[in-house]
Amino acid sequence: MKTCSGPQTGKRFTFQPDNDPKHTAKTMQEWLRDKFLKVLEWSSQNPDLNQIHHFWSILKIAVQRRSPSNLTELERICREEREKLPKYRRVKLVASYPRRLEAVITTKGASTKY
Repeated sequence: MKTCSGPQTGKRFTFQPDNDPKHTAKTMQEWLRDKFLKVLEWSSQNPDLNQIHHFWSILKIAVQRRSPSNLTELERICREEREKLPKYRRVKLVASYPRRLEAVITTKGASTKY
């Protein structure tokens, strides 16, 4: 199967779906096929290997604590909280990846503690 290249970078991309219904919808599957996008096989019970989901969870909690009252405030608070996130938290997420992979392999794709 051919993979889609980014228009400016020429890099090939692989789509990493999760359990979001919009990613599993028939129309989405047809679109991916039509665009010749490579799709990563992904356990339906284990979207937790995607580290960006964990980053967003950390950011979401920090933003919710500040209770933004409008979109402008939300955008400003998101930027501030993202900048305040210590580098070690991001490094820790990346460093945890081998353990997460091992857990998924051990459970044969079933859910893990992560």
